[in-house]
Amino acid sequence: MRHSMRVFLCAAGALALSACAPSADDEVDRALRDINVIDETNLNEVMLQSSDPDEAVAYFQRAAADDPQRIDLMRGLARSLVRAGRATEAVAAWERVTAHPDATDADRVSLADALIRNNDWSRAGEVLETVPPTFETYDRYRLEAMVADSEKDWDKADSFYQTAVGLTTRPGPVLNNWGYSKLTRGDAAAAERLFADAVRQQPGLFTAKNNLVLARGAQGNYAMPVLPVTQEERAQLLYTLGLAAVKRGDVAIGRGLLQEAVETHPQHFDEAVRSLRALETGAG
Repeated sequence: MRHSMRVFLCAAGALALSACAPSADDEVDRALRDINVIDETNLNEVMLQSSDPDEAVAYFQRAAADDPQRIDLMRGLARSLVRAGRATEAVAAWERVTAHPDATDADRVSLADALIRNNDWSRAGEVLETVPPTFETYDRYRLEAMVADSEKDWDKADSFYQTAVGLTTRPGPVLNNWGYSKLTRGDAAAAERLFADAVRQQPGLFTAKNNLVLARGAQGNYAMPVLPVTQEERAQLLYTLGLAAVKRGDVAIGRGLLQEAVETHPQHFDEAVRSLRALETGAG
C-alpha cells in the first residue's frame, strides 16, 4: 500500500512539474517573437536610413496603423515624412509623438525642426522654450541658432552657433549656416572664414563651397579659392562668382567668369549660357 502511494505521489508530482514547466511549443513561440522583434527593429532602421523616403512613409503608415500606440513606429513615420519633404504632414506626425506619454525632449526638438521646415518659426521657438536648458544637444542648439537668426537676435544666434559647433564631430553644415547668417548681416569677411572652415571640416559640402565664392564675390574678390572640386563643381562656382560680379556692377569681369564657366563645364551649361546671352542683349 505504501509502495502504491509512493508511486501515486511521484506520478502526481511529475504531472504538476510538467504543468508548471513551459512546453517546447511555448519556448519556440517565445524565441520566434524575440527574433521577430529584432528583425523588425533592423527593418525599421533600414527603412529610415536607406529606403526611398516615400516607401518608408508607406511602410511606417502601415506599421503604425497596425499598432498605433508604439511610439517607435510613430517616430519612424515622422522622420520618414521629414525625409520625404512632406513638412506639413511631418509637423502633424511629430505633434502626435510629443503627445505620447513616453515622449522625450529629443522628440520636442524634432517637432521644432519640422516646424522650421514648414516655415513656422514662431511656433518652433515656442516648442524649444519647453525643452529644459539641461537638454544640451547639437540639434537643439542648431535650431535655437536658426530661430535666433529669424528674430535677428545676432548675439544669441552667434552664441548658439558656437555651442552647436562644439557639440558635433561634423560641424560643416552648422558652420555653413553660421556663415550664411553672417552674409545676410553684411559681414562678408566673417562669412568667408566660416564657409572656409565648413569646407575644411567637410570637403564634400558643395553648398559651403558655393557660399564661399559668393562671400568672396560680395567683397569684390573674384579669384577662385583653392578648393577640392570636380570639373563640374568648378564650372558652377565660376558661374556663381560671375553672377556676384554682375550684381556688384563689374559686368565685364562677370561676363568673363560666365564664359569661363561655360568652357569649364564638361557638358552644356545651360544656365551660364542663358546668363551670357542676357548680358549680351542688355536684358540682365
